[in-house]
Amino acid sequence: MKTQAANIARPSALQMALAAAGVLLSVTVVTDTAFALSGASVTEASGPAPAAGTGSGADPASGPLSNPPGNGAAAPEAAPQDAQAATPAPAEIIRDLELLPEPVKAARRALVEAATSGEFERLRPLVHFDVDQMRQLGADGADALDALKSLSGDPEGLEILAIMLDLLQTGAARINAGTPDEMYVWPYFVGKPLDTLSAPERVELLRIITAGDLAAMEETNNYNFYRLGITPSGEWKMFTGGD
Repeated sequence: MKTQAANIARPSALQMALAAAGVLLSVTVVTDTAFALSGASVTEASGPAPAAGTGSGADPASGPLSNPPGNGAAAPEAAPQDAQAATPAPAEIIRDLELLPEPVKAARRALVEAATSGEFERLRPLVHFDVDQMRQLGADGADALDALKSLSGDPEGLEILAIMLDLLQTGAARINAGTPDEMYVWPYFVGKPLDTLSAPERVELLRIITAGDLAAMEETNNYNFYRLGITPSGEWKMFTGGD
């Protein structure tokens, strides 16, 4: 009977040991769970816990927390800021000139009328760019209009008037839309890579430049002859050339 009782007592001792281990495991799990619910991050906790009443221990200069300390929820991570500037919108090509804003249409019409008259001086009240813009083209003159006239191959400026008419007969490219630098620029080829032009568009371009000019421009795939620009408010603000 004693031997039988001893054999029975052994599993009872094992059960007691397992029960004790289960209690210890439960204590460990409860402790870890309580620590996790406290909002602390194991990977970020590199120092002692803050004293009671001091908040989360975050630097006040870093800004307010989205969740107050002690509410049981960790603050969400801040959204990363865009490291790159927004890509500029592509130019809008406007072939139907009736779709232009009224101030732009009126300014274009005034330029066409002045150029058609053959009287260079009629451009004077329409000029809203300074002589420095003309200097970049290597022009000479006391003011912007005289400098513009000096670009012509004849003393009366008729060549420049003819070029302006050719430019203004094409569509326009709306560039920098929605920005302070928004402008309607002629010819519209400034807003299209040359290798995307259709055969009719290339014919249209060859009314402004020579075949030799086009071949040279195709090396950079950009139109780089004269162009003029009108602001959305109807001011003739640009006459330039080059890339």
